[in-house]
Amino acid sequence: MRSFWQTSGTRAIRCGVFGWLTERRRRHLRERPFPAAWGGHLAANVAIARRLDDAHATRLRELVTVFVAEKRWEGCGGLELTEEMQVTIAGQACVMLLGRDHGLYEDVESILVYPDTRVLPPRRRGFFESGLAVEETHAPILGQAFLHGPVILAWDDVLDGGRERRPGHNVVFHEFAHKIDMLDGSIDGTPPLRTAAARQAWAEVCAAAFLALRDRVAAGEPSFLDDYGATNEAEFFAVATEAYFTLPAQMRAELPALYALLADYYRFEPPARAGEPA
Repeated sequence: MRSFWQTSGTRAIRCGVFGWLTERRRRHLRERPFPAAWGGHLAANVAIARRLDDAHATRLRELVTVFVAEKRWEGCGGLELTEEMQVTIAGQACVMLLGRDHGLYEDVESILVYPDTRVLPPRRRGFFESGLAVEETHAPILGQAFLHGPVILAWDDVLDGGRERRPGHNVVFHEFAHKIDMLDGSIDGTPPLRTAAARQAWAEVCAAAFLALRDRVAAGEPSFLDDYGATNEAEFFAVATEAYFTLPAQMRAELPALYALLADYYRFEPPARAGEPA
């Protein structure tokens, strides 16, 4: 029988080898020239990308190159998937990685894209895929995220969010926030955090903001946070992430503790739109 340290040592070596190979592959991808057409897609369809400084814009292009190459993509419902769609989705998803790395999306392997908002047909799950999903419903949906499964997106809503036609709403930010939440195997509105102190701070700040939103929704009072965030803690984290990246000045003014918490987690403060209410 092999001892524990022998088994653990072998696993560590394997992880080290695979990690090295992954980083080498990603380095080669980042060294490729960024296609001019892709830059055009980002400029046209990812409004926040136009507000980035040069350093963050360069990093976004590198992240997008790796993301497009590593994920599995599939057009559904008669949609013919194009590079524009891949780059537009990747551009929005990778904005959330500007201060982090690809590890936040370890639970994202495949992305299914439908042409528009619709009632999704029953889908056969993969052998290793969990049945847990956020927003699992037979009503029309903009997007959906499955634990150990795919992210499902409606292209028309992806484009609306990327072009900021409805500030505060972005289906890519929303569904990928769910995927970050799922990293620890649960869907509870709390992503993996390193320390007990960090978890306590997260619980205190998010609980206060969540309960306040729930009270406002119940009283019929307006909020810059989408009412859907009052559904449960998981939806609150996704809605708060949408607002953080699309209405940062307003969140900083109205919910400074929540803004600071998300800024500390994402390690990147998004530039505000011109004329954004604060």
